[in-house]
Amino acid sequence: MNLKQWAEREGVHQVATYRWFREGKLPVPARRVGQLILRDPAVTTIVVEHRDRFVRFGAEYVEAALAAQGRRLLVVEPPEVDGDLVRDVTEILTSLRAHLYRRWDVADRVRRAVEAATGDEPA
Repeated sequence: MNLKQWAEREGVHQVATYRWFREGKLPVPARRVGQLILRDPAVTTIVVEHRDRFVRFGAEYVEAALAAQGRRLLVVEPPEVDGDLVRDVTEILTSLRAHLYRRWDVADRVRRAVEAATGDEPA
């Protein structure tokens, strides 16, 4: 059973459940399966649905390390965008854009609040 299914069954919000898992405070035994799979030399093939769900950056290094041990990573769903560089740049730009617009949004809200409080019209 995965964490989402457990949360739904127990009536606990998914965000709280994930936070408990991350902090090691989940009231039931839970393990990070990915780490166990990587540590177990008996596992020769690791199958993942999407490469990004296995590791965000540096999947090539993990694949090379697995290949050196005679193991392999099998990605069931190939990425939509070809090329590691394109995928990495897209993820970085998406992250930076999110930070930029959050800051702009906060600055805009502050500016509008000051204008409303002082009665000044926007320039």
